[in-house]
Formats: sequence, structure tokens, C-alpha cells
Amino acid sequence: MPSPFPSPELSSGRPLILGSTSRYRQELLTRLGRPFQTVAPEVDETPQPGESPADLAVRLAMAKAWEVARRFPEAVVIGSDQVADLHGTPLGKPGTHERAVAQLQRMRGETVVFQTAVAVVCQATGFERCDLAAVRVVFRHLGDAEIETYLRTEQPYDCAGSAKSEGLGIALLERIDNDDPTALIGLPLIRTCQLLRAAGVSIL
Repeated sequence: MPSPFPSPELSSGRPLILGSTSRYRQELLTRLGRPFQTVAPEVDETPQPGESPADLAVRLAMAKAWEVARRFPEAVVIGSDQVADLHGTPLGKPGTHERAVAQLQRMRGETVVFQTAVAVVCQATGFERCDLAAVRVVFRHLGDAEIETYLRTEQPYDCAGSAKSEGLGIALLERIDNDDPTALIGLPLIRTCQLLRAAGVSIL
């Protein structure tokens, strides 16, 4: 079993690890001003038969956190996952331009719920907890030319549902309803802070 990273310790006396290589989540977690390392979780993200988008997000967030926690048992590990929910159908990362076009064409004029789950795990203490932030997003009736302009500019092929609201993607939307403004970007920081405090990590 490898040793945790020799990074500065938190107030809990344990290293903090973000179980994700997402640049969006890394940028968000940096806002808290706490030292952390990143580790790529090795998790199969294939949805299970009949699994709802919310359940999928929660399961994958926990799976990512635990996969890293087993390798670094003394650390406090954050795992997160986001799934776009279009009337119960999960929309993941498109990966290609063609798939992104198809996703956005399906979402125009629709209300999409972005299910963003965050989990905090520490194997050494037995702590595990997960929370879910649901963000309701109403998309405009987008023209094909608008979709192309957005995709060519932002290239959001690593974003659930091809949505990148912190950039030009905000122009795709009519309304956003949520109680955690960072959730749509990929890591709900209000809930993350709550879970970290419960795990013994002081934020302020």
C-alpha cells in the first residue's frame, strides 16, 4: 500500500486528496485555500440497468472516493460525479463534436437537471458521506448555428451534457435554479465544505 503524499497536513492532521483529474473540479477546490493533491480514480462509469441519473451520480462519486481512499487510507478523499438528467435519461460527457451536437439538439427548449454528487471518505477513520446537488437548467430554443458557434468556441467535450456555463455556454440558457452556485461547474462547494467539516477538516 503506497504512502499518502507528503503534502502539508490539514487541521485534521490528514492529507486531502481530490479523486479527480477534472480541471474544473481542481479549480473549484483551490478556492478553499487548502492544500490538496489529485489522484485519478480507476472506476467504470457505465450506468447500471434501470439506474436513475441521480443514483448514477451518487454511486460514481462514492466509488471514485473509495477507490482512491483504499490506495491512500490515511487521507481524506473527495470524489465527485455529474450526470445531466433529461427526463430521466442520463447524458454524460459527449467526447466528440458530433455527440455534443446531438446532445444540445435534444436539450434545446428543455429543462435538464444536472445531478452533481460529492462524496468524502477516510478509510482510516471509517468516515463516508455523500450529498447530491440538483441544478435545474432551462435551455433556450437553440438554432443549429448557435450550437456550432458555442461548440467551436468552448469545445466542452469533457462536460456532462456538453454544458459549460462558466463560459459562452451561459448564452444557451434561459434560467438556472439551484442552491449551490458551483454545482453546475462540477463540484458543489457548499456541500463539499459541509462534508469536510463533518470529516474533521476545518475550512476557515
